[in-house]
Amino acid sequence: MIDLVIEARRALITPGMEVKRILPFRLKRMVGPFIFMDHAGPVDLNAMTTAQLDVLPHPHIGLSTVSYLLAGEVTHRDSLGVEQIIRPGEVNWMTAGRGIAHSERFEDPTLLAQGKLEMLQTWVALPERDEESAPTFDNYKPEDLPVYTDKGVWMRLIAGNAYGLRGDVKTHSPLFYLHAQLDKGTRFGLPHEHSERAIYVVTGQIEVAGRTYGAGQLLVFGAGNDPVLLAVEATTLMLLGGEPLGERFIWWNFVSSRKERIEQAKEDWKQGRILLPPNDNDVFIPLPDDRSRPAGNPAPQALS
Repeated sequence: MIDLVIEARRALITPGMEVKRILPFRLKRMVGPFIFMDHAGPVDLNAMTTAQLDVLPHPHIGLSTVSYLLAGEVTHRDSLGVEQIIRPGEVNWMTAGRGIAHSERFEDPTLLAQGKLEMLQTWVALPERDEESAPTFDNYKPEDLPVYTDKGVWMRLIAGNAYGLRGDVKTHSPLFYLHAQLDKGTRFGLPHEHSERAIYVVTGQIEVAGRTYGAGQLLVFGAGNDPVLLAVEATTLMLLGGEPLGERFIWWNFVSSRKERIEQAKEDWKQGRILLPPNDNDVFIPLPDDRSRPAGNPAPQALS
């Protein structure tokens, strides 16, 4: 019933921000067009200053970054001059295309009193025809996103289409991305509209074919599988997938269908050809040392 179970790994993206890294994985680089997935938190903001969590300006090409908060607040700034505070239930969808830089900062001191931050970050690879498109940014409020409720089930469609829901979030290829909450004892099925599907367990436990899976696990299902999921306890899930785009190369924060384009992006960042956010340009993250080609080592840790 399940093609693969991926256990989240620990990754440190700032001195104060340790995340659960889910995608990419050595046995499964992508699920549909989704090539990257991080789960940050819950982070106890009372235990640190918000500056420890900040992700300084850094570049992207060839993908869309998708930010979705379960708790807390983050300020996004990018090369287009956008400054956007994202709050729980909103969607920040930034398409890098031929190149953009952005930062994610935690600037509201009232968050320290609230105590928690929890965020899902995914990257959606672009079809080849859109890899060199002009960068764009959109923020969608919770009221812009379709919601479905039934006995024991609450779902918000973040993007794409599934379960008969269709949203207005601008996407570039067939996909689905949902936030779901299940009451204990609820039975639940996967959407049928897409050939590649996966479920990430944020909290709680689900049972599939007599086996139990818990927080930090991504369950990947192939085409034709139609499992029934049982919520062993109150459970929060992220469901994602879509149609595959073909092979993609990923190095640091760069994604492309062409290796040589990754090399160009490295040089573009070193030479300052990818602009910094105009309202956050005093500091930035330099290109990591590239030892991957001569030594055959993995790429450096990716940022959100």
